[in-house]
Amino acid sequence: MIVLALVAANSEVVYESHAAEHARFLAAAQSILGKITPESPARLSYAFESWLFHYVIADGHVFLAVADAAMGRRIPFAFLAQLQKAYQERGDGDFSAKLEALRNSFSGDAESDPIRRAQAELGSVKDVITQNVEQILSRGEQIDLLMDRTDVAANQSLAFRRRAVSLRRSMWWRNTKITALIVFCIILVLLYLFS
Repeated sequence: MIVLALVAANSEVVYESHAAEHARFLAAAQSILGKITPESPARLSYAFESWLFHYVIADGHVFLAVADAAMGRRIPFAFLAQLQKAYQERGDGDFSAKLEALRNSFSGDAESDPIRRAQAELGSVKDVITQNVEQILSRGEQIDLLMDRTDVAANQSLAFRRRAVSLRRSMWWRNTKITALIVFCIILVLLYLFS
């Protein structure tokens, strides 16, 4: 949770935002601002009790944030990068409201951490990929079932063809026998009539 954010020029606070219960950090922030010189590192963190004071120096301004130690360094420095960008794009008007809104958004929003946001996106991509693989496997099972049914249909058609050929032959023999019997009967009748 980011409890204090400020923008300073030459160790003089220009804009600040903090919750009323964390006003005690202003004095500590002022002492840290007094220690920052042009030779100081561009990014640094100081520890105080269970709080970390993070700052970034850019364009002659110091952007400082106080966050609890459990938040780590990544989120506060992402906040400072956003603060720096917003400050450079501030234009005319009161920047205090923008600073307050930015501090509140990073204090309460887990999506403000780019790593967590990327992990969440990767998780959703993983879910989609898993779902697609399951669909492909299901289609593979359906294709296997379809191939099995095709084999069964091919075997049944072959058996049907054999039965049809056998039936055709038996019907041909039956017709041949009937024709031969009729011809034999006609010959007998003719022999009987002419004898």
